Amino acid sequence: MSLSVRTRFAPSPTGYLHVGGARTALFNWLFAKHHGGDFILRVEDTDAARNTEEARAAIFEGLKWLGLDWEGPENEGTCGPYYQSQRGSIYEEYFEKLLAADRIYQDDGAWRFRFERKEMTMNDLVCGEVTIDYRDESNTPDMAIRRSDGSFVFHFVNVVDDLTMGITHAIRGEDHLMNTPKHLQLFEALGATPPAYAHIPLILNGDGSKMSKRDEGAALGDYPQRGFTPEAVVNFLALLGWSPKDENEIFSITELVEKFTLESVNRAPARFDPEKCRWVNQQHLLKMAPADFVAACQSEASPEMLLSIQEKISLLSEVPEAVSFYLDPDYPIADEALNKVKGNALAPALLEQLTETFRTLDDWSQAKARISESAKASGAKTGQLMFPLRIALSGKSGGPDLGAILEILGKEECLRRLKRFTSLLA
Repeated sequence: MSLSVRTRFAPSPTGYLHVGGARTALFNWLFAKHHGGDFILRVEDTDAARNTEEARAAIFEGLKWLGLDWEGPENEGTCGPYYQSQRGSIYEEYFEKLLAADRIYQDDGAWRFRFERKEMTMNDLVCGEVTIDYRDESNTPDMAIRRSDGSFVFHFVNVVDDLTMGITHAIRGEDHLMNTPKHLQLFEALGATPPAYAHIPLILNGDGSKMSKRDEGAALGDYPQRGFTPEAVVNFLALLGWSPKDENEIFSITELVEKFTLESVNRAPARFDPEKCRWVNQQHLLKMAPADFVAACQSEASPEMLLSIQEKISLLSEVPEAVSFYLDPDYPIADEALNKVKGNALAPALLEQLTETFRTLDDWSQAKARISESAKASGAKTGQLMFPLRIALSGKSGGPDLGAILEILGKEECLRRLKRFTSLLA
C-alpha cells in the first residue's frame, strides 16, 4: 500500500467525546500511522444551534490525552483541523456541479439529489459485500442534500469533504453502513473516486444493550479522573472490535501501530467490560518504569512509598488511599482486621516478642527476616505473626510487601506503631 493513506475523524461538537467516537478516532489513527499516512481531524460544526465550545474543547482534549495527534495548526503540521462551518464556499461549488449535471432538483424549497436507479454494490473492508437496490423508488426516495433554509445535509458535505481532503479510507461506525451507497452515488455524480470504506462494529454494554451516554465508561473525559492512563485506555479501546493474531492483550501504542490491520477487525459487536478495562490499566501500571509511575501518581508521598504500592493498585485514583497509612501517624485500623487479630489468642504475646526483637536489632535491613525467627521462637507459625504485624503497621489486611513497609517506616516508627496497636489488644 502506498504512503498516501489519509484517514479522518469527523466528530460533531454537540456533547462529550463518547468512547465509541474515541474508538473510531483510534482505528483511523492506527491505520494511518501503520501505513505512514495522515490522520485528519474534521469538526462537523454546521449545527450552530447545538454546537458548544465546551464540546469542541472536550474533543480536542480527549484526542490529545489519548495521544492521537492530527496533522494541522494544532501541532504545526500541514493540514486540518478542518471546520465545516468555514467551508461554505466549497460546498456551494460542488452544489453547482450537481446542478449543472441535472442531478438535483427543488422539492418544497429543499434540494434533492436524484439517485441513479440501479443496484449499488459496495465492498466494505470489514462487513464485506453490501448491495442496495435503487431501482425501487418507493424504498429509496431521492435524498435531500440542502434544506429549505440553505443549510447542507450531512450526506452531501461528508462526501465533498472526503473528496476535497483526499481521504483514502473512511473508517466509521457500523451505524453508517447504509449511508454509504448514497455517498457512492454522490461520488459517481461528481466524477470522483470514493474512499475505501470500513464500518467497524458497534460497542455494546456487557448485557448486549446499546451503550448510552449514561452507561459506565461511555464518556472518555471520565477516564483521567477515574485514574486510567492514556496508554491503557488506547490499549483497551483497540481491543473493542480488533484482535491481534496472537494471544497477547497488552500493547504499547507503538506495538498497536505495528500490528493494526483492518483484516483483524471483528464483524461482531464489541462488548464493553469495565473490569477488563481496569485489568488492562493495572497491567500498564505494572509495566511502567519507576520514575514514570512516580510521576503519574502526582502524590506527596515519597517515591519509595509509591513504588511499594505499584503492584497493588489498578487505578491511579487508588494511590491516595493506598499510601495513606504511611503519611498518617494516627492511621485508622479497620474494625474487621482488628477483630480478626483479637481472635488470635497468640497475637499479643507474639507482637510483644517481636517488638523486643526489633528493639534490640542493630541492622534494620534484617527486620523482615526476624519475623519468622521470632514466631518460631514462640512456637508459632510465621503466618500467625505476619497478619497481626501488617495490621499493626498499616491498619489494613492488604497492601505493600511487609519488608517494604518496615524499610520505609524505619525502626522507631515501627516500634511506635507496634506499641500503639498492642495497647488496643489489651
